[in-house]
Amino acid sequence: MEFFRIRRDIPFMKHALIFNVISFLTFAAAVFFLWQKGLHLSIEFTGGTVMEVSYQQPADLEKIRGQVGKLGYTDVQVQNFGTSRDVMIRLPLQKGPDGKTVTSAQQSEQVLTALQAATPDVKLQRVEFVGPQVGKELATDGLLALLCVIVGIVVYLSFRFEWKFAVAGIIANLHDIVIILGFFAYFQWEFSLSVLAAVLAVLGYSVNESVVIFDRIRENFRKYRKMTTHEVIDNAITSTISRTIITHGSTQMMVLSMFFFGGPTLHYFALALTVGILFGIYSSVFVAAALAMWLGVKREDLVKGEKKATDIDRDDPNYGAQA
Repeated sequence: MEFFRIRRDIPFMKHALIFNVISFLTFAAAVFFLWQKGLHLSIEFTGGTVMEVSYQQPADLEKIRGQVGKLGYTDVQVQNFGTSRDVMIRLPLQKGPDGKTVTSAQQSEQVLTALQAATPDVKLQRVEFVGPQVGKELATDGLLALLCVIVGIVVYLSFRFEWKFAVAGIIANLHDIVIILGFFAYFQWEFSLSVLAAVLAVLGYSVNESVVIFDRIRENFRKYRKMTTHEVIDNAITSTISRTIITHGSTQMMVLSMFFFGGPTLHYFALALTVGILFGIYSSVFVAAALAMWLGVKREDLVKGEKKATDIDRDDPNYGAQA
């Protein structure tokens, strides 16, 4: 399925150096902000208090967020669980006037008093303290999951294509991840488990785009035997633009619907996906493909052991309209 077809190849690789310099500067800025500011970790990583309360009627989550926010909690998480009358409230650690950490009992009593002032029938069901040790385990498990995904991608690309593509693909994907984290560090957006899930989703989504382009490059090496490497890559990227617009456009529409209508619970999850999808397209074209070219990928790397393909001259009137 195609919305359009470009007849003349776009010289992406001609400008690859400029765009990769921009990518490097963006990457360096992201690393700087991660080092300078760090991530604003949520309760799952830092520890805090989890409260469960119940109402006699469906709870107004926005109203509850406002009531808890007036107590000085800027990163509180409020969401339904089970039914529309049951609410889970996650409170980060908070310092008292004396500089000591407020206990879970004190936090829950303070919040419950504020909620009962507006709705007397609200009842406290459970209070639980999530300690820093739990947060450390979650952070470690998240990094381990990320490492496993990276290793799996390298192995997959090495077997399917060639090690040069594997190296180029994983550098491009790590580029996307670091930039997402850089955005969260610079703006101090809350980094939660849902955001970590979005980062892992972007990693898989981005590598899929790289694989599509790599597969078309391999196919073009077999078909256009008189093209240079950068011409093969330009043709591969140009011929997949329509597919890229359809897949990424439809995905972005879904993500934006979560961003605008999903409420605070999905806000940062959708935001991470939005940034990741945009940079995923960019890195697949200007980072992954360019790195593969600079690593010296050539026809012999991808068609060795196969029968000689039919030559297609660049003067063929169908050139550029194929694939």
